[in-house]
Amino acid sequence: MTRRPAILVLAALTLGLAGCTAAHAGTGKPPKPKPPVVAAAPSQAADDDGQPDPAPSSAASSGASPAGSPAGSQAPSDPAGPKVPDRAGKPVSHVTGGASGHGPFGSITTTGTAAVALTFDDGPGPYTGQVLDLLAQYHVKATFCVIGRQVAANADLIKRIVAEGHTLCDHTWDHDLNLRKRSDDQIRAELQKTLDAIHAVVPGVPVKYFREPGGNWGANTVAMATSLGMTPLHWAVDPTDWARPGAQAIINRVLSHTGPGSIVLVHDGGGDRSGTVAALRTILPNLTSRFTLIALPTT
Repeated sequence: MTRRPAILVLAALTLGLAGCTAAHAGTGKPPKPKPPVVAAAPSQAADDDGQPDPAPSSAASSGASPAGSPAGSQAPSDPAGPKVPDRAGKPVSHVTGGASGHGPFGSITTTGTAAVALTFDDGPGPYTGQVLDLLAQYHVKATFCVIGRQVAANADLIKRIVAEGHTLCDHTWDHDLNLRKRSDDQIRAELQKTLDAIHAVVPGVPVKYFREPGGNWGANTVAMATSLGMTPLHWAVDPTDWARPGAQAIINRVLSHTGPGSIVLVHDGGGDRSGTVAALRTILPNLTSRFTLIALPTT
């Protein structure tokens, strides 16, 4: 009785081993072990809560140099520099206007000849005299787009601009960047008050051009300027010197983009214009060696 169970167990083991041997005999190889089960690693594109990773720090996303790195180490190689927002917040290229010479709402961007015209905005002011000195040194005539409320206090500069053969341009009474949003009466007052201020200092001087503050043109402002006998004056080259990018940036932008017929926008007023004055010391001899520079005609 006690020996039979032991015999049965031994027989079962023998049969099991025989079965394993038979299974391996069909392939000649032992079965491949199953890979271990490993928990999936969390995605690098999401945090533990499944939300996207936070954006890089403002310094990284803006292209600003990290602390300890040289300033400007990530500056673009384009000598024209990046596009810079104008004073109304719109992106501005350093070259505007088409081959036709027409800017927004039919404003002009070229002289209509091979000659180049330098135009100075936002004066007269503390730097206007230095600009006039440099223009005289290089025998260059230019166009000055003046702000009406600054004329009376700088009457001597207005007289000098005219006496030295430069052209005057109406740049509104107080540089209203939203002039196109005003009523017709308000627009007319901005332009007419400036004309009156100029003529109070230099009676009878022709003022044949109007430049919209910030280049923020509207059909209504163009129509009003035209009704007052003025041509709407835009530009072909804008180095955004009003933002004070430094003399070298101003030089690079003007020299690399000015071509035959270009109207170039720079500033003699509206803030610290020492960078513009410094840039003119290089710009003027360079441009005069390549182009004829003119004051925009008034006849």
